Amino acid sequence: MTAPDLQSDHMKLEDTRVTRRYFDKFAKITSHLTKVAATMETEGRFDRKEIEVMARYLIGLNWTFTALAHKYHFAGRFAHAGKLTFDRHESGFPVYQELLEMANDALQAERHLTSQPGVGDLKDQMVRVILSEQEIPTKLQYALSQRLYYEELSRGDQFWARNDPQCLWLGNEGDRRRFLVHWAVYDSQVNLPTIYLMNLEDTGRTGLPKDEQRWPEAQAHLMAQSLAHLKLLTIAKGFDEDFDDLHPTRLRRFHIGPMYSNAFTRQSGPLRDVLREANAPAGEDWALVWTEEELLSDRVENVKSGWFGSVERQIFALDPFQGGGAETGASRMERSLIMPERPYQALAERNPAGFRDVRKFVVSDTGRVLSYR
Repeated sequence: MTAPDLQSDHMKLEDTRVTRRYFDKFAKITSHLTKVAATMETEGRFDRKEIEVMARYLIGLNWTFTALAHKYHFAGRFAHAGKLTFDRHESGFPVYQELLEMANDALQAERHLTSQPGVGDLKDQMVRVILSEQEIPTKLQYALSQRLYYEELSRGDQFWARNDPQCLWLGNEGDRRRFLVHWAVYDSQVNLPTIYLMNLEDTGRTGLPKDEQRWPEAQAHLMAQSLAHLKLLTIAKGFDEDFDDLHPTRLRRFHIGPMYSNAFTRQSGPLRDVLREANAPAGEDWALVWTEEELLSDRVENVKSGWFGSVERQIFALDPFQGGGAETGASRMERSLIMPERPYQALAERNPAGFRDVRKFVVSDTGRVLSYR
């Protein structure tokens, strides 16, 4: 994609009210995600450890938006407030650079908090300005928003541009240790949060997370391969071939987004008409795509290694309904739509062909999640 194309896809939010509507919308969306994941758990698509991992990333995403909402609370009202840049085409999320800047700010959060007045002091000063000067204390309000921004960053656990691999022990099967390795990235190519879960068996002498040589190498390898355009088959085979005593048996990737909204994004096709016809109130005029890719090991083959040795290699099962799996590089892929009731009603009435087999999760502010095929 050329630079002019990127510039047309990226948009700055110039107006205070528009910026706050954007963050209010995402506050609702991210609060629904954990409930949707919990619904998937009841259906058996996640076990207890997996849902805890997913919830941690989804809650972290909520905290990321909370922090950015503080940072840009006075965008358009104060000269130095800055403006959020987001990807309005096939994303709807902030651009990758926003998360890089947030990570840099987090490294300096304590220094900023030490040099700034506390929340109570700022509020006292605001009251004095209102009473004595009878004007809106915009500068103090902006200072308070930045104080809250750095306080949020200092708490940590946000969804970052890079969320390095972590390893959970699942138990042993004979001499094999079983682990769940999980990591996440904010993909710079598509400006979307992406979560990875890998089940693997370890036949090394030292358990993977305690192995001072293999674990750093495995972490670096996985982060380098965490790109949206790479197929799961490419990632899993590369890992399997680089680590003779680590055997990936299952790899899943979850793309959170794009987010579509008539108020903020440019979309084409049936979804544009659905959102327009829904005529939903502010905060409910959106739809979020949730995509899950899964790659499973079908069997194991022993291949020659060196003069006398052999090593295990995984043979992965590919989707038989997608050209032998060559197109997707996965055993299974499923797209779901998460949306409020009004957009879902409009979608059900139009019933466009491309959406008939898409799973729909209908969410409400009461916390209820309904699932439709």
